[in-house]
Amino acid sequence: MKLHLALAIPFLLLALNKYASGLAVMSIDFGSEWMKIGIVSPGVPMEIALNKESKRKSPAVLSLRDDVRNIGEDAQTVGIRFPKSAYFYLLELLGKNINHPIVELYKSRFPYYEIVADEERGTILLKHDDDVFYSPEELIAQLLHKAKEIAEQNARQPIKECVITVPAYFNQVERKALLQAAQLADIKVLQLMNDHMAVALNYGIFHTKDFNETAQYVMFFDMGASSTTVSIVSMQNVKVKERGYTETHPQISVVGLGYDRTLGGLELQIRLRDYLAKKFNAVKKTKNDVFDNHRSMAKLFKEAGRVKNILSANPDHYAQIEGLLDDEDFRVQVTREDFEDLAGDFFDRVAKPVEQALASSGIALEFINQVVLVGAGTRVPKVQEKLQEVVKMDLAKNLNTDEAATMGAVYKAADLSTGFQVKKFITKDAVIFPLQVFFERGENNGLGKRTLFGLMNFYPQKKTVTFSKHSEDFSITLNYAQLEHLSSVEIGNLGSLNLTEFDLKGVQEAMSKNVGDNIQNKGVKVQFGMDESGILSLTNVEASFEKSVTDEDDEGTLSKLGSTISKLFSRDEEEKPVQEDPEVEQKVENKTQEANKTAEAQPKEVKPKVINVKEPLQAIEKILTIKRLNKQQIEDATNKLEKLNKIDQQLYRRASALNSLESFVIDVQNKLYEDEYSDCVLPEDKEKIITACSETSDWLYEDGADADALTYETKLAGLKTLTSDLFKRVFEHSERPQAVLALREMLNASTHFMVASRNLTKEKNPEKDVYTETEIETLAKLIKNTEEWLVKQIAEQDKLKKHDNVVLSVKILADKMQELDREVKYLVNKLKMWRPKKVEKPVVEENNETKEEPSTTSTKGEEKEEEAAESTNKGEETEEKVTPTASSDEEKHSEL
Repeated sequence: MKLHLALAIPFLLLALNKYASGLAVMSIDFGSEWMKIGIVSPGVPMEIALNKESKRKSPAVLSLRDDVRNIGEDAQTVGIRFPKSAYFYLLELLGKNINHPIVELYKSRFPYYEIVADEERGTILLKHDDDVFYSPEELIAQLLHKAKEIAEQNARQPIKECVITVPAYFNQVERKALLQAAQLADIKVLQLMNDHMAVALNYGIFHTKDFNETAQYVMFFDMGASSTTVSIVSMQNVKVKERGYTETHPQISVVGLGYDRTLGGLELQIRLRDYLAKKFNAVKKTKNDVFDNHRSMAKLFKEAGRVKNILSANPDHYAQIEGLLDDEDFRVQVTREDFEDLAGDFFDRVAKPVEQALASSGIALEFINQVVLVGAGTRVPKVQEKLQEVVKMDLAKNLNTDEAATMGAVYKAADLSTGFQVKKFITKDAVIFPLQVFFERGENNGLGKRTLFGLMNFYPQKKTVTFSKHSEDFSITLNYAQLEHLSSVEIGNLGSLNLTEFDLKGVQEAMSKNVGDNIQNKGVKVQFGMDESGILSLTNVEASFEKSVTDEDDEGTLSKLGSTISKLFSRDEEEKPVQEDPEVEQKVENKTQEANKTAEAQPKEVKPKVINVKEPLQAIEKILTIKRLNKQQIEDATNKLEKLNKIDQQLYRRASALNSLESFVIDVQNKLYEDEYSDCVLPEDKEKIITACSETSDWLYEDGADADALTYETKLAGLKTLTSDLFKRVFEHSERPQAVLALREMLNASTHFMVASRNLTKEKNPEKDVYTETEIETLAKLIKNTEEWLVKQIAEQDKLKKHDNVVLSVKILADKMQELDREVKYLVNKLKMWRPKKVEKPVVEENNETKEEPSTTSTKGEEKEEEAAESTNKGEETEEKVTPTASSDEEKHSEL
């Protein structure tokens, strides 16, 4: 992983401006079973955020019981004891009604959940208790909010912008539902990124050196917890003209895709769970059926997951559970052959998504350069065996199957944010559910349809559909169509094929306003856009006309104004004075009259102009599938989740306060048995501390077990006050030797500096009179006084016992060091500013000539020193001589 990060750094350039310290973005690879969080923050290119257990991924499990909410591993633990109170595999329930095949499958797998219909929105609700119901969006929002908290704790700053991965088969309804869940979690979604594209981007970042202008095709086989996705992508360098010149960038394009949304590790785990349950019933240790006990089935589900993972690397393993049912233990051996026999039809389905991806791409298998394994499900040996039979080539296992999508998505997040600059990497995803527009052609003309986005069309992009035969208001409907490439099961899993109906209003009024021989109706133009998240929307609708006008008809206020401005600018040239010449003036006048006669004789030719007239229309949307949360529902859900967040904060504060109090009591009790601490407290004070700690400890395990956070914090503050003198004395005695040593070293260094500085006075060296005798003596006096003070204070401190009040404290020693340091720094700075005096050479007169005498007061060495000083100050216009003569330390310091 460290190698991968080192390779990725050139792609990610951080901290563009001075505000970068407040910027960070994240990605959430939100799967059915796990969620992984990636972050990018200033100074940290890309990394996985660790949860409180210091693990790189967290179970996507949420438990709610007795007003206590747990997420992750703690929620898994609750789910074993109280299965109905812990929710998992929630991604499968987004955007579906009560009769959806996936909902029916979910209910059969986990019968302890009570799922009811939401009549208002047409979706489902999970009944938590008699009065509390949760929609899938609300439950997923809490998981996303936890992911946000983990990211912020790792980045140590607030984070709001995020890229979230989604399965490739998520339809319009499911994508919009996930966006609303993110809204409830207070997350700004930069993009919903298909997980196969996130994986491909992560792969491409580390393989750009292999890119060239020829497309290379790579197949990614991704088997996760719930589903299997097979994508075929092309990787190459392309030339793009941007900012006025052509640049070459790496590009990844999805050219083929196949999937099976129920072919995943969960199906294997469910089959193994049921197999173990049958084995337990077969031994007849109890008359009760294990299938009827929800808690026992939850235990078996967990054990089945553990055994499944171990069988991927071992030929056999024992499944064992203590007290499975009626206090009866369970232990049975499971071999890999047994496991594979349970899922024979499962493994036979591995080939289908591969064939579907190849068919949609139109690329033959021999042109695939590599097949890369992704997802935990690919670790099952039988899956690899079946896949290799289909692709007939070695399988690449060089990708981090757990984190590839997370790292690709966080790279995209950095690209989309405004605080980071990344190397451009073009990504083009593709449509797998073709969309058509259905409309009425008019009276007795039947129903018309037009393909909007066909199979494997790239997005994001915009498309415009023109309806040229409508003169009155009409409706259009967006539907899924041309789904022949999908099996009947997958078409059923897609849900409702009718998505949205738009009533176009104002058509008749626009037509009536634009009638005439010079106006041509160009129809009603409806523009649709599919954004980076794969969500389709109607972006614009208007009636379009072409109108033919002449220059005279078209001359309006603006053209007249332009003519007037033109005349104003040409007036200076027209009124320029010229030399008068009567003969020339007469010739010009004759030519002008002839030209006017010719113009009057010929008819003026007028060329018509064609202008576009656009009349905006109104589009009223009617959702034909699951309704989105409205404003009031969002507000209610936000309040519900905020209440849970506050409870979490209170519980966290209480747990932290309780933990701090317990830790402090135990710590003090243990330390009082150590000589270092016991010697620093009077016997009577020691007894008080021991008594207070014992009373607090007893209270914690009796009456204080249910106390609130404030009570714990108050008791901790009281204990800290009681023990403050003890801890201060221990600190002083442990740190004083080092502080004394530091002061003595400073005194020694200051003494050497003082001795050397005496040679830089006027009395000792007239040519280097840096210091005055007063300054040297001031330093000498300070050194002497400090030495005498230190000896005296050490002697007084040594007379005291450790439990007495300290005389020589670390702070006093630090103050003495600061005082000495200040005096020495003053002298050092003065030496830095000192410049040698310039010696004037005497001038003598000889035979009426002026002649300079060589200086007799300087030596060659001094001349060189003076030359060096002048060379150092070369370029200075004036030389200021600094000779401070402060009479006191205060004047001296203020002058500096």
